[in-house]
Amino acid sequence: MDFNMKKLASDAGIFFTRAVQFTEEKFGQAEKTELDAHFENLLARADSTKNWTEKILRQTEVLLQPNPSARVEEFLYEKLDRKVPSRVTNGELLAQYMAEAASELGPTTPYGKTLIKVSEAEKRLGAAERDFIHTASVSFLTPLRNFLEGDWKTISKERRLLQNRRLDLDACKARLKRAKAAEAKATVGAEQELRVAQTEFDRQAEVTRLLLEGISSTHVNHLRCLHEFVKSQTTYYAQCYRHMLDLQKQLGRFPGTFVGTTEPASPPLSSTSPTTTAATMPVVPSVASLAPPGEASLCLEEVAPPASGTRKARVLYDYEAADSSELALLADELITVYSLPGMDPDWLIGERGNKKGKVPVTYLELLS
Repeated sequence: MDFNMKKLASDAGIFFTRAVQFTEEKFGQAEKTELDAHFENLLARADSTKNWTEKILRQTEVLLQPNPSARVEEFLYEKLDRKVPSRVTNGELLAQYMAEAASELGPTTPYGKTLIKVSEAEKRLGAAERDFIHTASVSFLTPLRNFLEGDWKTISKERRLLQNRRLDLDACKARLKRAKAAEAKATVGAEQELRVAQTEFDRQAEVTRLLLEGISSTHVNHLRCLHEFVKSQTTYYAQCYRHMLDLQKQLGRFPGTFVGTTEPASPPLSSTSPTTTAATMPVVPSVASLAPPGEASLCLEEVAPPASGTRKARVLYDYEAADSSELALLADELITVYSLPGMDPDWLIGERGNKKGKVPVTYLELLS
């Protein structure tokens, strides 16, 4: 008990000394040991990294889950180390309502059939959204959160310890200065305390410096995670576009179904925009695009590819031809593509061996 009381008194004395030193520094009544410029830059860089990581993390959470109540619920489950319950996405809920509406209003009517088809597409969109949220959370949010809850807490702890060591060092410098001014016998003891404080400060400064320099590795890790996030987001939007394109084609085959004429905008699937590339590719004279529907296949077979302007393309997804004018595709196969005048910019002419037909640009990655 006596030992604990002595330790408590000693700790209280150290705390009081640091408080006095800190207060005198604020009022300009005591000298302060300054850190070198490189160290200050490391501190500023670390603070900036932490602040922007927090903002990016929070806003990404909003992007993935716009409902604030749901975010709070997921946060509490994570803190309690419990599994977050599966949540129905908005697309899946819409699909459910459409399917129920079709069942009640008549699944064999044109409206009911269309509701069923749209509900199936919305369900696929919801599943794609669920996969995107999971992938983005694991590959992007988790590393950012690990940095804030792990590395940054360690850095903050060592910085506080460094601050205490600096206050102890400056307090020892002040005592030595007062002892020399008074020509007191305590000068020798003050010099010894100063040497110990200087050693502890230098050691703690080196530990903190190493941790701060590790921020560069953090940036490299976050860069890799950012690439993974972009990849997952690209895959998600490409899937959504593919599902809606398929839906539009299916609706167009329904007799008496109204289909709008507005062309959907093609999202970029690679570093080169397929739509832009298709619109600017060299073209050859052809009457295929002007031929009646029954003659389109015949005209396409008779058209020879241009001497220059053909490109290789890798197929991203399987594609089932809607009619004889289109070319069926298999994922990862390579085909030759080119454009014809007057064609819809969302389509190209594709060739595989002796087979030829129209292919959608959004299913392709243009290579050369």
